[in-house]
Amino acid sequence: MRELRIHGRGGQGSVTAAELIAIAAFEGGIYVQAFPAFGVERRGAPVQAFVRFDDKKIRKRSQVYEPDYIIVQDSTLIKDVNVFLGVKKGGIVIVNTEKAPDYKVPDGVKLITIDATSIALKALGLPITNTTLLGAFAAATGEIQFSALENALRHRFSGDMATKNIEAAKQAFAAVKGAK
Repeated sequence: MRELRIHGRGGQGSVTAAELIAIAAFEGGIYVQAFPAFGVERRGAPVQAFVRFDDKKIRKRSQVYEPDYIIVQDSTLIKDVNVFLGVKKGGIVIVNTEKAPDYKVPDGVKLITIDATSIALKALGLPITNTTLLGAFAAATGEIQFSALENALRHRFSGDMATKNIEAAKQAFAAVKGAK
């Protein structure tokens, strides 16, 4: 079983991101769970969402404490929350930031930084990074195929919003693939 933990702030779409990853993974024939964890339920408060992937039925029902993957939607969380807590050696952490990282990443963990905010602003006209980071996740991990992500985005959004979200994800996917 592989596990993902998404760190964001209320209103950034962390729960939506987990759901979309789950839909894309399920389309690819993987068993999957997606679920949120809320503390103070208000806009801007730290939130987490989780996804599990496996080739067989998933019976585990706890939060994710030792993720293989982490997505950080807002790099300012790193100073307030230990987003790296429990990440497995060999894991991948994707951080939305335009700055060079100045934080300690655990040994054996691959850090991928991407300016998802700039991509989202150009593609969507809004600084909402969840679908952009899904493209980065697909490229970095191979857990979901981009075509399945595209289908999930078309299912969730309609018309122009679907097109814009797919474009944001596509740009992030290409940026991460190009950086490998």
